[in-house]
Amino acid sequence: MAEIELLTLANHAEAVGGLLYVSGAGWDVVTRAYPRDVGPNPHHFGIAVSVLVGWNETEQPHKLQLSIENEDGNVLWSLQGNLEMQRPGSAIPGADLRAALAIMLSFTFPQAGGYRVVAELPGKRRSYSFRVFDQVK
Repeated sequence: MAEIELLTLANHAEAVGGLLYVSGAGWDVVTRAYPRDVGPNPHHFGIAVSVLVGWNETEQPHKLQLSIENEDGNVLWSLQGNLEMQRPGSAIPGADLRAALAIMLSFTFPQAGGYRVVAELPGKRRSYSFRVFDQVK
C-alpha cells in the first residue's frame, strides 16, 4: 500500500525530476513580528512530501490530501489530487517507487498557537506539528 515516507516544512521546497530540493527544512516555530494596528503578514513556506508506492500499486491513482489544521483539528487549508506512478523502463521489477511533491504557500495563520500540516492517503495519515508565536509591537 502507498505510504507517506516524508513530510516536512521548509523555507523553500521544490520537486524537480523526482527529487526534493528543500532549504531551511525541519523548523517547528513561526515567530510573527508585526505592528498592533497592522496585523500579521502571510507566512511564506514550503511543504515537502515523499510518497512510497509499491510495485503492485503503480499505474493506479492514489488520492493524496494535504491540509493545515489548527490545534483543535479544524482544517484551515486543504489541497487534494490523485497521484499515479508509472513504471519507468529502468525500474527493477518489484521495486518500490517514490513520488516527490512540493508546494509553496503564502498563508496567514489566524492566531498564535499550535498547528499541524497533514498528509493523507487512504488509510494512512502523517502529521507535522509546529507553533506560531506573535511579537506585537
